[in-house]
Amino acid sequence: MTQGLQVLDVDKTYPTRSGGLQALSQINLTVPPGEFVCAIGPSGCGKTTLLLILAGLETPSSGEVLIEGRPIEGTDPSRVLLFQEAALFPWLTVQDNVEFGLRMKGASTAARRATAERLLEMVHLAPFAGAWVHELSGGMKQRVALARALAVDPAILLLDEPFGALDAITRELLHNELQELWLRMQKTIFFVTHNVREAVVLGDRVVVFTPRPGRIIADHRIELPRPRHTDDLTTAELARRISTDLQLTEAIRHA
Repeated sequence: MTQGLQVLDVDKTYPTRSGGLQALSQINLTVPPGEFVCAIGPSGCGKTTLLLILAGLETPSSGEVLIEGRPIEGTDPSRVLLFQEAALFPWLTVQDNVEFGLRMKGASTAARRATAERLLEMVHLAPFAGAWVHELSGGMKQRVALARALAVDPAILLLDEPFGALDAITRELLHNELQELWLRMQKTIFFVTHNVREAVVLGDRVVVFTPRPGRIIADHRIELPRPRHTDDLTTAELARRISTDLQLTEAIRHA
């Protein structure tokens, strides 16, 4: 099942000794079921804070987030969050890592094995099912983490710069694989990145945040055919145009 989400007038302020630090201001965003939205903006603009609110790990200071019309109340397996670090269990094999969430849900051995094998095939890691985490490259670890997230069949995937620490060649490979997975499974995805070309390659939409307190200053619909690549001329041209919004955010920062 795929779900959409609505962010309604969300503000977030963290308490500090000097009073409060406002991370987000008046965020309004609607993501229909099955849409792939990328968020970009300068460091510290609140993108990750919004991601944590969507995951149910933080609560807004005001406003609300609705999933299929219902307010978020804490974490839920229908929403899975992936960070830059793959956070795999080093004492488990690749296959056991992918099966972990299903084991926690009480799925049968046969069901866990079948799901893990299918997903490892999809992320092109079937030959490494019995490998240990320390035997994998950084890109392979992220593919295992993605397969583990998909194993529990979440409605919404939340990704916080999952490819940010990878080299350019591996990142391009994972862009291709994530697009392929999304086209097959049509999950709702909210993807945070600092890389404008990455956002254009992956997203149906790219939303641009201002410096803290984060506001959405622009919302670009990306209508380029898939699969997309970072070195495509059309991708580069659109990324250049969106970058002007980021330059505007820098002007706001120094105003």
